[in-house]
Amino acid sequence: MKGILCFGDSNTYGLIPGEQGRFEWGIRWSSILDEHVRKKGYRVIEEGLCGRTTIFNDAYRRGRKGTELLPVLLETHSPIDIVILMLGTNDCKTVYGARPERIGEGVEELVEQIQSFDSDIQIVLVSPIALGREVWKYDVEFNQHSVEVSRKLPEVYREVARKRGLEFMAASDYANPSSVDQEHMDAENHGFFAEAISRKIEVW
Repeated sequence: MKGILCFGDSNTYGLIPGEQGRFEWGIRWSSILDEHVRKKGYRVIEEGLCGRTTIFNDAYRRGRKGTELLPVLLETHSPIDIVILMLGTNDCKTVYGARPERIGEGVEELVEQIQSFDSDIQIVLVSPIALGREVWKYDVEFNQHSVEVSRKLPEVYREVARKRGLEFMAASDYANPSSVDQEHMDAENHGFFAEAISRKIEVW
């Protein structure tokens, strides 16, 4: 059976908006994808972690820097046929002060790690959903600049994908954050995104 590694943050983990819990199997998008692709001989490996970034260290939580853990996970779950890479929301936090282009450089480092590990792995680069316009009212780690940066990520990621010859999707074309916290997908939007990513995977 072929493996699809979903490497992301809390929206891949399936964090319930406004809560600390996790959506059950069958609700979070990666589990719905698994149900779609099983008939084609694939299985989904869920690797979502709350607070994960591309290249930035979280001063309060260890193990959140994507480039530190991805090589380990590639080896742990090998062989892998497809990686769905969706990070960038946490890179928009105020503390990092990152421009969209810097976040794009971070995600490109992750792409390099995947391609260096196994050049045959197919990569779907996904820019994350956009933050809500008043997300800082619910999460003080973000501000207005964070919102603006998050909304510019699709064009930056699209260019990375073009340069690297990758499949690209903008999650913001299909899903939105919940009004509960303006940061995380609710059950309905997990479903919307799952259907979109399933359609892209199933054409292969």
